[in-house]
Amino acid sequence: MSIIPSFFSGRRTNVFDPFSLDLWDPLDGFLTSTLSDFPASAREIMLARVDWKETPEVHIFKADLPGLKKEEVKVEMEEGRVLQISGERSRENEEKDDKWHRVERSSGKFVRRFRLPENAKVDEVKASMENGVLTVTVPKQEMKKPEVKAIDISG
Repeated sequence: MSIIPSFFSGRRTNVFDPFSLDLWDPLDGFLTSTLSDFPASAREIMLARVDWKETPEVHIFKADLPGLKKEEVKVEMEEGRVLQISGERSRENEEKDDKWHRVERSSGKFVRRFRLPENAKVDEVKASMENGVLTVTVPKQEMKKPEVKAIDISG
């Protein structure tokens, strides 16, 4: 009976045993991978999911930050036109007798940056937080249309 290594999971599989319990699951580990699998710079970005919507009057950013208080979140304007949302999600205290079965909620620092378009009124940005959702509203200013001047063609 031959046992060969599986290319997908690193487990050894008995290819001649049709009743083998060691079956390859293509989704095994897909949703359970942790953020520690990624470099620190990528983890910081992935910890906060943000939607950006534009209406005729405003740009609206909504960030899901469950479990955070508004005091734990910073909204800043960098370099004139870069909106930065940052903060830190604390890790839950572990007691000596605790037995963790699964840890999927992320913890650690996060930062998201968005370069705002020219029509953003960066001096009128407002932010609010309700039920773990941060909403940042950036009003828009009407952009002047370029003036077109006709040039006479001689000749």
